[in-house]
Amino acid sequence: MSFRLAAPVALTCGKGFPIVRDAVVDVDDAGRIAWVGTRAEAPVSVGPVRELPGLLMPGLVNTHCHTPMSLLRGMGGDLPLMSWLQEVMWPAEGMLGADDVRAGMTAGCIEHLRTGCTTSVEMYFFTDAVIDSVLAVGSRVLLTPGIIAAPGWDRLGSWEEMRDDVSARIDAGGLRLGPGERVELGYGPHSAYTLSPAALTTVAEAARERGALMHIHVAESRQEDLAQRAEFGSVPAELRAVGALGGRVLAAHSVQLSDADIAVYADAGVAVAHCPGSNAKLAAGVARVLDLRRAGIRVGLGTDGPASGDDQDVWQQARLAGMLARIGAADAAALTAADLLLMATRDGAEAVGRDDLGALEAGRWADLVHIDLADSAFVAPDDDAQLVSNLVWAGGARLVRDVWVAGEQVLADSEPTRVDRAEAREALRAVSTRLRSR
Repeated sequence: MSFRLAAPVALTCGKGFPIVRDAVVDVDDAGRIAWVGTRAEAPVSVGPVRELPGLLMPGLVNTHCHTPMSLLRGMGGDLPLMSWLQEVMWPAEGMLGADDVRAGMTAGCIEHLRTGCTTSVEMYFFTDAVIDSVLAVGSRVLLTPGIIAAPGWDRLGSWEEMRDDVSARIDAGGLRLGPGERVELGYGPHSAYTLSPAALTTVAEAARERGALMHIHVAESRQEDLAQRAEFGSVPAELRAVGALGGRVLAAHSVQLSDADIAVYADAGVAVAHCPGSNAKLAAGVARVLDLRRAGIRVGLGTDGPASGDDQDVWQQARLAGMLARIGAADAAALTAADLLLMATRDGAEAVGRDDLGALEAGRWADLVHIDLADSAFVAPDDDAQLVSNLVWAGGARLVRDVWVAGEQVLADSEPTRVDRAEAREALRAVSTRLRSR
């Protein structure tokens, strides 16, 4: 049913970053935004009107995550990337089954919604379990099932079988599925150090043929891709050499990049998922975000998995991204509060090739977040610049009250509407306890 949300202010995150006072957002019966603007200019409402006391904005987009790893949060928390991955994570993940992944993803989806994140870009395994959880909780996912050839992972099949499963799913049902197109499928080749050049080539070809996203870890740390750098010079150079670029490519992390690598990205239209929290915690380094943006490269924000991040809070990533960029450039205006808010919303949607998410504009999906304006984080909510600054630097996740995805309210007064949060938490803890007891 179509309806109207009215609020004192809406941050549309649209082109030109318009801020609308005494705002109205109309949602049609398909779950898309029909109209956005001032109450005085609004058309006659064709459905019920709900008056909200706070701020309306688009849902956040988490451009790189492994949400089911919420089961493993805190394990190996003081190790560098490769030791953490190979000695702790992969053995623990070897004990997971579909039901375990379902429990981890369900709890994680709830966590996303409670922070105002409506869309997560996931790379994980047990595809059906991940989809089941998203559809149960009511969030949105761009799912790129993992494709990997590394010790222990052959229990899930060869990389060819992993690739072909994605292709078969897309060929049978299309890229998007579920109510409100809540699920989009893509390809998740893990990395250049876990896949051969031939594998990277064929996965990229399959993605391009179907217009699907190819989501891959690139140059996260200095230790991970020594052989690839010795042969090709860098991972971006390898991806270009083997024909793995072109189409929709999302390179997660992209910390260890040269000027030449950035030029490769710009030439090929590669987008980057910037994960400052995970990169800092694992001592992997700091991505060259300002250089990437200056080169015209689309950059979104990601939390990475909750076992490495460890917080699935995109607001926290925005603040950290801003602080690191400012320190690196010795410039307190290197990334403004508005820049960071856009990286968390519209820029993230653009990074994954979705022009129907990330902003409050007619025709986009009604993925909306209601923020509490009564909090003391807002010292001058009637001043546009102060409002955005306070939201990004002092407010964020703790002020999220309500969330809609495709026009359906999936979070009400900070609680999920479709599933029981306490039950999801206990299911998560039961799996985690079992894993740690082995």
